[in-house]
Amino acid sequence: MKRLIKPGLCMRCNSTLPAEDEEILCDSCKPSDNINHPNHYTTGKVECIDAIEAATEGLTGIQAVCTGNVIKYVWRWRRKNGVEDLRKARWYLDKLIKEVEER
Repeated sequence: MKRLIKPGLCMRCNSTLPAEDEEILCDSCKPSDNINHPNHYTTGKVECIDAIEAATEGLTGIQAVCTGNVIKYVWRWRRKNGVEDLRKARWYLDKLIKEVEER
């Protein structure tokens, strides 16, 4: 039996889609685009890469790298590698603190 698509509702879970959205699946039901927009970086209203870009503006070198990686690992920990990502974030944060203290 073929399922009817109701305008404004996700065809998989029937959740309401934004009025301006022409998609037929909600964000939760769309398959992940692991190259351009992986689910573990796109949950919420802001994509992780955009937050990193804003947070590292004016930083250079290792300070920019460490800041970006702290954000990345904290952002995704719940959706990807759990405590391992939190430990990675801590490693980069400790490196950043050492770098800033030494300057």
